[in-house]
Amino acid sequence: MFETFLVPEKTAVTTKGDGPLVDISVAQNRVFLLQFDITGVVEQESLDLSIFGGADEAGLGKTALMSFPQSFYRGQQTVLLDLRERPDVKVLRAHWEVNRWGRGPETAWFELCLKATEVAPELLRERDQRLARA
Repeated sequence: MFETFLVPEKTAVTTKGDGPLVDISVAQNRVFLLQFDITGVVEQESLDLSIFGGADEAGLGKTALMSFPQSFYRGQQTVLLDLRERPDVKVLRAHWEVNRWGRGPETAWFELCLKATEVAPELLRERDQRLARA
């Protein structure tokens, strides 16, 4: 099973930026569970996190493959990223935007990580069977 961090653990974010370029071409299944963890914040700030993908760094594209809901607090969000119908996507990169308002320092600060874990095909089949029965 393929597993990697799109944003390494304990990454401190104060301005907009990008995670490292991650090669996913070795993954056999093209469905990933994305776990987005915010482990530190200051008050009155927001974070927008999106995932871009493409054949290589130059081909990442202008449109995100997916975006997490805007975040303001500590916590975890998980989503499935299904790339089975996107064989052209060989690399992924996380991109974030931050905003800070109110009193105190103007600089935003978040501590976060984003982990991608390949989902086993048998788990997807089981899920699909349950959904078909519902």
